[in-house]
Amino acid sequence: MKRSRFKLATHAAYVSAFLTLIAASRVWADPPTTWGRPFDASLDGNKIDWLFKFTTIAIGILFVIMAAILIWATVMQRDTGGRKAQYEHGIGRKHLLLTALVSSIIFFGVDGTLLYSSFVDLTETFWKWPTAKDHPVEVEVYAQQWVWNFRLAGPDGKFNTPDDVVTINDLHLPVNTPVFVKIKSKDVIHSFYLPNMRIKQDAFPGSITQLWFEPTKPGQYVVGCAQHCGVSHYKMHGTMTVESQQEYERWLHDESTAAKRRFDQADSDAHWGWDWEI
Repeated sequence: MKRSRFKLATHAAYVSAFLTLIAASRVWADPPTTWGRPFDASLDGNKIDWLFKFTTIAIGILFVIMAAILIWATVMQRDTGGRKAQYEHGIGRKHLLLTALVSSIIFFGVDGTLLYSSFVDLTETFWKWPTAKDHPVEVEVYAQQWVWNFRLAGPDGKFNTPDDVVTINDLHLPVNTPVFVKIKSKDVIHSFYLPNMRIKQDAFPGSITQLWFEPTKPGQYVVGCAQHCGVSHYKMHGTMTVESQQEYERWLHDESTAAKRRFDQADSDAHWGWDWEI
């Protein structure tokens, strides 16, 4: 009888492990287009994805272990008639040492790995801002209820001049080029969110925040707001078009030429740009 119960518990643990492995295989594979995370189209987005994958696998392993223990306890220790339950308070030295050991393994093995990897990624990648020698595309983002205003410097290389390219909810960028973004809000707190670039930064009134990324795959991607900013928050989304260098330069030239024709010095609301400082 005990052997059959043990086999039942073992089979149940195998089923739990099998289901976890299926879930893990979906995590490590490229995410599908219909569900899961938006696919990564950036140079360093894989670092963010690795943290998610490691967390999922670690939690899956812990789940299998706990499920196996619970199944074993339920099957092997159930009352078969006449057996008296043995209560354990878990305050002995042996139990305390076991608890400390298991907790340390989880804390240092899982949380410690995530903490260390996060700091390394921040220091070596995300906080290494592009400099002039990297020739980044510089973009000023002005958030307001409920649109994204984008400004790129024209041929003169200066912001807030007649040849600036200013668009609403429509950002064009070249592929395989660093993009340095500075962000400000006109009214309330917004959050500039590029899910396919694995990057996000809040926009505050009265201060400038910044981020950088490098798109590696041409296409059109969502620009979202990840901070509730009022009753029409759901409407605040735009499109980021990543294209070849030639296509981008052609678009920038055409838009800059049109901008100079439309420029109106008296329109103070249109001159929201600021001097760029790296």
